[in-house]
Amino acid sequence: MNLGVLDYGAGNLRSVLNAFSTIGHAAKLVTRPEDFETIDILVFPGQGAFGDSVRILKSTGLWEPLRSWLREERPYLGICLGYQLLFESSEECPGVEGLAVAPGHVRKFDASHGLKIPHMGWNKVHWSEDKPAWWKGLANPSHLYFVHSYYPDVADESLALCRTDYGVPFIAGIARKKLMAVQFHPEKSQEVGLALLKNSVEHLETTL
Repeated sequence: MNLGVLDYGAGNLRSVLNAFSTIGHAAKLVTRPEDFETIDILVFPGQGAFGDSVRILKSTGLWEPLRSWLREERPYLGICLGYQLLFESSEECPGVEGLAVAPGHVRKFDASHGLKIPHMGWNKVHWSEDKPAWWKGLANPSHLYFVHSYYPDVADESLALCRTDYGVPFIAGIARKKLMAVQFHPEKSQEVGLALLKNSVEHLETTL
C-alpha cells in the first residue's frame, strides 16, 4: 500500500509525514502529475487561501489529476484545506470554483459572536454514530486541534462524520466509503489525531 501526500509548495508537510511514520505508514510526497500513478491512497493536507491554492494546483499541473482521482472515487484523506476545496466555492475567494466533490459552500465565521477569528486551538468534536469505522476506539466527543477562519456549510447532512461548534454549529468532517476529510488537524492532535489517521488508513486499505 503506497501512501502519497500532495505537495504543491504551500505549507510545511513535515508534521504530516511524521504523523504517518509514527503510525507505521511511511508516505511519500506527490509533487508531479505522474506521481498519482504510483500511489494507492492520496492525502491532501494544507493551509492557505482557497483561491491561491486552486491557482497553484492548476499552475503545477496537479489540479486535473486531483479532480480525476476524486471523480474515480479513489481513496482520499483531506485535512483543513484538503477538506474545504472539496466544496463548490468559498467566501474567501468569490468566483473561484472548488472541486465540487461535495455539495456546499465554505463560509467565514461571523465575528459578531465575540469569538476570536481564526478558530485556533482545541475544540470538542462529536462523532456520527453511523460511521464508526473511522473513529473506533476514540471517545465521543473527542478533542481535536483547529486552525481556520472559514468552515464548510455542508449541504448533504448524510456525509457528516463529525460536528463541532464555534459560534455556529458546523460539520467538522465528512466521510463516505473511500473518502474522509476533516477541518481539524489530526497531525497536531496528539494521540487522538494519530488514532484517527490509523483508523482511516486501515479502513481505506480495505477498499483497495
